Amino acid sequence: MSIRQTGLSRRSWDDQGGVTLFVAVCVIALIGIIGVAVDGGSKMRATERADYIAGEAARAGGQAIDPAEAISGRAIVVDSQDAQAAAQAYLRSAGATGTVSMSGDGKTLTVTVTGSYDTTFLSAVGIGSLSVTGQGKATLLYGVTAPEGN
Repeated sequence: MSIRQTGLSRRSWDDQGGVTLFVAVCVIALIGIIGVAVDGGSKMRATERADYIAGEAARAGGQAIDPAEAISGRAIVVDSQDAQAAAQAYLRSAGATGTVSMSGDGKTLTVTVTGSYDTTFLSAVGIGSLSVTGQGKATLLYGVTAPEGN
């Protein structure tokens, strides 16, 4: 009987730790999934913020109309230099960096905001930051009327 008991004892000893290893692997995978979800969601919020800042900077620049053209009634166009300066000023006030460009006809201002998001969980695997880009446009519309019935 002692030989049988030794055999049973050895078999149960060989299985010990199998569940612990499985749980450890599952916990690590679960932490990884949570990390990707947290950092991914935070990157999306950072991108939305960059889009918002770019849009607001474009609107700020779009208000820099050329007064000489507007007062005389010849045209309403954005003063390119003033618009770009106003958009850059807005970016600085928001603590953002980006580029400002004007269309050839002087009616559309495009702002692109660039930045990065410092990761929380992904830094454990060597990904310390993720790039973030946002874009906004302002188009000067003049003489647009609403459809009848509105």
